[in-house]
Amino acid sequence: MEEVRIGIDLGGTTVKLGLFYGEQVEEKWEIPTRQEENGAYILEDIVDSIEKKLKEKGIEKKEVIGAGIGVPGPVDGKGIVHGCVNLGWGVFSVEEKLGTLLGLPVKAGNDANVAALGELWQGGGKGYQDMVMITLGTGVGGGIILDGKIRAGIHGAAGEIGHMPVVYEEEEYCNCGKKGCLEQAASATGIVKVAKRLLGHTNQPSVLRDKIEFTAKDIFDEAKKGDIVAIEAVEKLGEYLGIACAHIACVVDPEVFVIGGGVSKAGMVLIETIEKYYKEKAFKGTKQAIFKLAKLGNDAGIYGAARLI
Repeated sequence: MEEVRIGIDLGGTTVKLGLFYGEQVEEKWEIPTRQEENGAYILEDIVDSIEKKLKEKGIEKKEVIGAGIGVPGPVDGKGIVHGCVNLGWGVFSVEEKLGTLLGLPVKAGNDANVAALGELWQGGGKGYQDMVMITLGTGVGGGIILDGKIRAGIHGAAGEIGHMPVVYEEEEYCNCGKKGCLEQAASATGIVKVAKRLLGHTNQPSVLRDKIEFTAKDIFDEAKKGDIVAIEAVEKLGEYLGIACAHIACVVDPEVFVIGGGVSKAGMVLIETIEKYYKEKAFKGTKQAIFKLAKLGNDAGIYGAARLI
């Protein structure tokens, strides 16, 4: 029988779990994330759910080589989580506590880094060893994988590329308290803000002008149809991301950038726009990096968590 392992993706609303046989996920399921009493019951709920699933499948615990977990907060190389604001957690060893409750070896990592590992293992980064993943959603997140291993940094903050200062002309504050962060222009909310500013600075006809509210998807859809303002907004997003990737490449020199998150559903128009500006800005020794779309979607977290073991 192939190695059995468990992948856990802990979110603020739900916990996603996956039972893996070798490289294949045998079954996926979810449970609610109970946040009462500062998340005191979360790990116990996870253990109960896993033990029920193993019993249902007729799998003895000794057949399982371990479990990996991605958590929404900084996690250092020793498996210590340094606070999860959305869960009410403080500082403690999630590896040690979950391992004791579950009776299995446990490895933990930050959820964005773990999702990146999943994409490297079975997704858009498969076949590579050095990868940077960028997640474009409500914010901008990232994960760095070098030599096939997560690089979390001494404070667990490596890959927080959404707060890389690149929008130097920005006058509004980011949620982190600084001005000019990448996610202020390159997130789903950021590109909407960019488009609205463009509409205010030009009389150019645009379908977007007729909408009371619009989304990142609307902008990309209209750009594909030739809307000048939408195209300019997409170009701005691509430029900022291209610049950010050029900065990153000078430090870690990855083989591949994998782009995920809700905004990545725009497809190749997004990839091609980022790549255009990257090639323009990147140091010649790093221009060979390629850009790919993420493939695992919301399952990246459980794949990466399983791969931690």
